Amino acid sequence: MARLNMVQALNSAMDVMLERDQSVIVFGQDIGYFGGVFRCTDGLQRKYGAHRVVDAPIAEGGIVGTSIGMAVNGLRPVAEIQFADYIYPGFDQIVSELAKLRYRTAGDFFAPVTIRTPCGGGIRGGQTHSQSPEGLFTHVNGIKVIMPSNPYDAKGLLINAIEDDDPVIFFEPKRIYNGPFSGYPDAPAQAWNTHPKSEVPEGYYTLPFGRAEIVRPGADVTLLCYGTMVHVAESAATLAEVDAEIIDLRSLVPLDTDTIIESVKKTGRCVITHEATKFGGFGAELAAIVQEQCFYHLEAPVLRVAGWDTPYPHAFEWDYFPGPKRVAAALQEVLEGP
Repeated sequence: MARLNMVQALNSAMDVMLERDQSVIVFGQDIGYFGGVFRCTDGLQRKYGAHRVVDAPIAEGGIVGTSIGMAVNGLRPVAEIQFADYIYPGFDQIVSELAKLRYRTAGDFFAPVTIRTPCGGGIRGGQTHSQSPEGLFTHVNGIKVIMPSNPYDAKGLLINAIEDDDPVIFFEPKRIYNGPFSGYPDAPAQAWNTHPKSEVPEGYYTLPFGRAEIVRPGADVTLLCYGTMVHVAESAATLAEVDAEIIDLRSLVPLDTDTIIESVKKTGRCVITHEATKFGGFGAELAAIVQEQCFYHLEAPVLRVAGWDTPYPHAFEWDYFPGPKRVAAALQEVLEGP
């Protein structure tokens, strides 16, 4: 198996599916000749032609709307929104049309659209290139929401998304496109070539939705996370010297509630962390599930560590970002009890 970073793994997933299935179309701004702003689609247009890897105008509503039209006519478009911050012009098409098409036609039509989009901060992108809007889409019935944390999962989950007959929003944490923590101020430097999940099979494989992964077993506290925050969580548990059970959700919708509940009932404590704004974020839903299903097993209140309830600041990026020190403090707090 080759050692890949997440950009290369995503590129490999699309390459595999373009070759395997003639109905797959890659579509988006600058994804063809230029290879995408983060090079995730580099070389695909040269290999498969401009009729299958299609450059789109700067019009997110048009990208999503055209993708829906492609899908209902038998294609499987993989649409790229250049930054998750730019997805809002296409929000009406996603929520009002894409998510509801199968339901409103009683199953006569379906739209197998995969929307890829880079999310999160850590690249000095400021307020318009650093948002994590996954919580908005988890609220919309009819959409599956995925966010991988490593190259192996990214490829397997993306292939599964492309083959899925339902629409999928596939969030890609751009902070870890090329490896976790490179240049991060309060975490050890790491590289994908030392990460076990940098080994990625060259051909076809899939990973199922709705199945979380326990990336680190533990007995003292359950730490729920996804995307970039999986690597932050691992660093935080080491920093706090806590026997934390770290669960990478991977799939937000559908959600693996069984793994969450089993873990919290075992540990009796739970910390939830995500990069997005805390108020109304996906962590609130996770906290509600834990409270409803594990109340009599809890030894301390559920804590959330997340981004500030502000636009993503450029000057104070690493204060906004819920790094290992903040997560470690929360782990220590829940162990001290109420």
